[in-house]
Amino acid sequence: MSILVGKKAPDFDTQAVLGDGSIVGSFKLSEAIKGKYAVVFFYPLDFTFVCPSELIAMDHRVSKLKELGCEVVGLSIDSHFTHNAWRNTPVNEGGIGAVSYTLAADMDHSIAKAYGIEAEGGDSYYPAGVAMRATFVIDQKGIVRHQVVNDEPLGRNMDEVVRIVEALQFFEENGQVCPAGWNKGDAGMVNTPDGVAKYLAENSDKL
Repeated sequence: MSILVGKKAPDFDTQAVLGDGSIVGSFKLSEAIKGKYAVVFFYPLDFTFVCPSELIAMDHRVSKLKELGCEVVGLSIDSHFTHNAWRNTPVNEGGIGAVSYTLAADMDHSIAKAYGIEAEGGDSYYPAGVAMRATFVIDQKGIVRHQVVNDEPLGRNMDEVVRIVEALQFFEENGQVCPAGWNKGDAGMVNTPDGVAKYLAENSDKL
């Protein structure tokens, strides 16, 4: 697995199902997220177990992410046709319903490889070849600012994705860093010796 934080997010052009249900033969990441923040999140496979809970949880947070100027793109190694079938399967039958963000196809595994998260098998729970349960938050310049990877049995907390985007925007707008457990509305920290001393004096008991 490679670390992409601080680097340009790998671009890709692939087939996808858009949030309005349209199937397209060319979805180019750089064009879709130009001038926006973005969440690019990988999951192992359609029609599986932990994955639908994550995709539905992400859909419940898309409106908030859009308010933050953030585009959401989900990816797996399944085809765009399989994505579409999953969208058209009712939630009470194991489907995800009509999620309102793009699901992109990575049938040749090139995107998972570019992001360094194609599973190799071995001691993890992932079968070799699938995309790992990985999330990338990208800034408006196309730079990866956050990356996290869970093993297959461990579902992600999608509220944390929103928190990270809000923290990134707070830092960009205020120039203050975000301490442990920072949430929107909390105090930031000036990254100087005096700044950290002041923050800890006022907030260490809340950490």
